[in-house]
Amino acid sequence: MFSKIQRYFNRKKLKDEKFAFLFDDAPEDEVVVYDTETTGLNPKKDEILSIGALIVKGDKILSSEKFDIFVTPSREISEESIKIHQIRNIDLKNGVEPNKAIEKFLNFIGSRPLVGYYLEFDVNMINKYLKPYLGIKLPNKQIEISRIYHAKKRKHLHVPDRVIDLRFDVMMKDLGLPIFGKHDAINDAIMTAMMYVKLKNIDKIE
Repeated sequence: MFSKIQRYFNRKKLKDEKFAFLFDDAPEDEVVVYDTETTGLNPKKDEILSIGALIVKGDKILSSEKFDIFVTPSREISEESIKIHQIRNIDLKNGVEPNKAIEKFLNFIGSRPLVGYYLEFDVNMINKYLKPYLGIKLPNKQIEISRIYHAKKRKHLHVPDRVIDLRFDVMMKDLGLPIFGKHDAINDAIMTAMMYVKLKNIDKIE
């Protein structure tokens, strides 16, 4: 009930009816898996540099319909930041202005549920731009991949929370999935999508 009330008031704050589709019923058995690369880990002061996303329909990852975009920041990236995400200032030369990037992202995701690894951070980063631009927060249902992994691991192994390693590469290896060499937004989204599909169809994680 509370979530319905939140959704109702969020919808009333929408500044542009062109994006009313975000509040439509989601397509059946479709999700969008996404990831962001940012200048840091503080949504209040850091900025999005790239967004990678793709649609999963049923058990099929639609990699041919991926979303991959660079976003122009308000200032040059520091050397420390570049060491973390490997995105250079020159890579952003043809980047998209933030609000335009958000528009493109919204048109891609539609009303589908969002899947991600530590998704709360990525959602907060999108909301940083979305709230002042359109007056709303992302209304899409959110599915946290590490929570699914944790629940299945704990259910079958009956182990305490503290011994479940939720690091991205550890989860990939445990699920027998290949780890791509380059950690960027689109590759991380693809790997997260692989985990999502695997976890949907696995009853037991050793």
